[in-house]
Amino acid sequence: MIVAEELDHPGIRHAFFTRQGGVSNGLYAGLNIGLGSDDVREHVLENRSRAADHFSLPVSRLITPHQIHSADVLTVTAPFGRDDSRHGDALVTDRPGLLLGIATADCGPVLFADPKARVIGAAHSGWKGAIGGIVENTLTAMEALGAHRSDVTAVLGPTISKKAYEVGPEFRARFLTDNLIFERFFSPSDKAGHFMFDLPGFILHQLQEAGVGAARALGRCTYAEETQFFSYRRTTHRGEPDYGRLLSAITLTGS
Repeated sequence: MIVAEELDHPGIRHAFFTRQGGVSNGLYAGLNIGLGSDDVREHVLENRSRAADHFSLPVSRLITPHQIHSADVLTVTAPFGRDDSRHGDALVTDRPGLLLGIATADCGPVLFADPKARVIGAAHSGWKGAIGGIVENTLTAMEALGAHRSDVTAVLGPTISKKAYEVGPEFRARFLTDNLIFERFFSPSDKAGHFMFDLPGFILHQLQEAGVGAARALGRCTYAEETQFFSYRRTTHRGEPDYGRLLSAITLTGS
């Protein structure tokens, strides 16, 4: 796994897991934690258990939402119950012993921490969530628990890089309709009328505009680093039927 020193505070633990260290095979080789994948379910459950064990927590304390590429945030005080809504793309809490987890395979996993208020968050930020306000909504939910965004550190984990993310003209037009300054996150590709999109740069921009105390990206590309990360786009380009999911997680320790 990868850790960021910016999130290394007393009483807070986190990890951006790679695909290494799991029991899955084939397309999912390694630590696939995706319950929505077609991997052997027992393998996925074992991988999730191994991730939780890294934090000395039972897998029952690992909370992951049913991600829908939205800007919706869930405030959690306990593991999901059978009848609880799990649909959303970010989680926040002020309760110790809950492991907030986000699954990604090119989209941006963002981990948040306010060590003074002891409030944490985890967000899945694809382009839809990013332009839809997932960053702002996560910070607002953290503030409702007592956090101050100027005290929040946010780190963007492994994400598809600009050089691997080609998009069409309608994609770019969607962003420029929202704000012309977003032009700077696009550059022409080798394919006529297409562009390369800087998703990590855009997410960092959103974090900075939201007023977090500190924000940075790990600068690791899920598409390029095949031995380390799963990638939806890489799978699509190869015509493979499915792909694994990476876990990024954060927890409060102590009381």
